[in-house]
Amino acid sequence: MKEIILPRDSRLALRAQAHHLDPVVLLGANGLTDAVMKEIDRELTAHELIKVRVPTDDREEREAIFEKVALELGAARVQMIGKLLVFWRPSEEVAEKHKKEEARAKAIAQGKMTFAGGKKVASKKPGEKKARPAAKFVYDRRKARSKLNRSKKKSALG
Repeated sequence: MKEIILPRDSRLALRAQAHHLDPVVLLGANGLTDAVMKEIDRELTAHELIKVRVPTDDREEREAIFEKVALELGAARVQMIGKLLVFWRPSEEVAEKHKKEEARAKAIAQGKMTFAGGKKVASKKPGEKKARPAAKFVYDRRKARSKLNRSKKKSALG
């Protein structure tokens, strides 16, 4: 699979979300085995954003593990803090929705589709007044008179 490269803002937002998370996968003395890769894949499918704890003190080895997991599982490398690695991979539903949105945007750009899903959108030009629907006009005498006139008539009657 291919590693997901995130823009800076997305990566920062994911780092903030991952701050309170606990590691869900802990690498053992054997390092990165097939069983560990399957577990990381399962956790990414279930949670999207996970932390992995690596026991080794060697920085280059931790970076190699970080890169290998991201490449093999199609995940994004969010952050590496000490022995903690943070990965993110969108769920299948989110990925499908994103593909549909990209296809729709492409169709709109090519002129095959309009913004309202094929319907024409009425728009007013600058300076035009908003069109009002025609309604029956009912004359109400009380509303037509000013307050001053109403109060005088009420006092005269009462």
